[in-house]
Amino acid sequence: MSSVLILITGITLLLLLIAGLKLNAFTALVIIALFIGFANGMDASVVVAAISKGVGDILGPVIAVLGFGVMLGSILTETGATAQISERLLKVFGPQRAKLAVCVTSFCVGLALFYNAGFIVLIPLVFAIAYKTKAPLVYLAIAMAAPLSVTHGFLPPHPGPVVIASIFKANIGLTLLYGLCIVIPILILAAIIFPEKIKKVIANPPKGIFNEEAIEIRNLPNFSLSLFVALIPVILLIASTFLLQVVQPEKGALRSLLVFIGDPGMSLLIAVILAVFCLGLLRGIKVSTLMDKSTTAIGAIAPIILITAAGGALKQVLIESGTGDAIAAFFRESSMPPLVLGWLVATMLRIAIGSATVAGLTAAGIVQPLVTSMNVSPELMVLSIGAGSLMCSHVNDTGFWMFKEYLGLSLKDTFKTWTVMESIVGVAGLVAVLLLDVVV
Repeated sequence: MSSVLILITGITLLLLLIAGLKLNAFTALVIIALFIGFANGMDASVVVAAISKGVGDILGPVIAVLGFGVMLGSILTETGATAQISERLLKVFGPQRAKLAVCVTSFCVGLALFYNAGFIVLIPLVFAIAYKTKAPLVYLAIAMAAPLSVTHGFLPPHPGPVVIASIFKANIGLTLLYGLCIVIPILILAAIIFPEKIKKVIANPPKGIFNEEAIEIRNLPNFSLSLFVALIPVILLIASTFLLQVVQPEKGALRSLLVFIGDPGMSLLIAVILAVFCLGLLRGIKVSTLMDKSTTAIGAIAPIILITAAGGALKQVLIESGTGDAIAAFFRESSMPPLVLGWLVATMLRIAIGSATVAGLTAAGIVQPLVTSMNVSPELMVLSIGAGSLMCSHVNDTGFWMFKEYLGLSLKDTFKTWTVMESIVGVAGLVAVLLLDVVV
């Protein structure tokens, strides 16, 4: 059996294990990595070593991002910084521009928080803003969900883009800069224009989920400080990339400092330290209180860590089994542009599996040889796969159900709102990446 046919069989089995047997993604990915290795004639010891190497290579650059990222999100929430950002932006934009205020707030918060955490943090504020402005709830919820999805799929220091970038050996800073270039038109379509088409969709949230008497928020930290702390990781990543490429300092203290702050994990650590000091200690909040909340939040990302590790294991088995070289040879004669191919593979996996993380990591492992063997930007390939991994969310995606249940929507209305929004993000993302490829 050829390596490509083994891969196709493996992916089919992966879909059956996850979608059919409801096996968790971590277990399913490890089983398929073993299957692909053995089917390609690899010795058991070699397969095990490949899995271990893959896990280590992937978790090495991303474990700090996962840990410090969720800690920062927890601290921003516990200190009221996210609430302050939202309240102030609503005052700045005005009630008539509540949708834009929600979109900007969600984007700022989404830079630091994972999608699920960001959704849980912001949905109460969406309820409050809808109550204050009398704007349709679903209309505002889509304006909130789209930026969270976009930051999750495209922008470092989120773990998905960071892991895929490590697979392709892409420059994190350039990936972030390119990502910031394409997210603006995507958000205009998905978070600003599209909500206007769904104003008549009526939400029916569960009783008790929103307390109208508790919407007045007091004793919040300073707005500028809250926004600055939330944006520190992005500021450091952009500054490091810009200075390293423009100033190009020689070896020495300055270059070492720029490399240090340009690491996603270290930029998040700096943000966590400043958040604890500026948003916590200086306002009389005990460090132990913030750390207790952060510890609880860290426990919630265990599934993400396991899925990330298993994706790295599968990627390494694909490389060492020769599957990667076989795929590169197979597609080298194809007329399909590599960026389109990466997006299509990620889209197919996203539709079948549901998890954007699994779809992105698996697609990256499959098309990784194309980045090294063909003239394609690794940074743009990260974004292309990110766009595909967000496509067509439906009933096998936890984000679908979270949106549905919090807003009390029917399946039909959830497809009309959430699924269409995610598809707009995916298609617009591919178009933007292809246009950027022409420019750069």
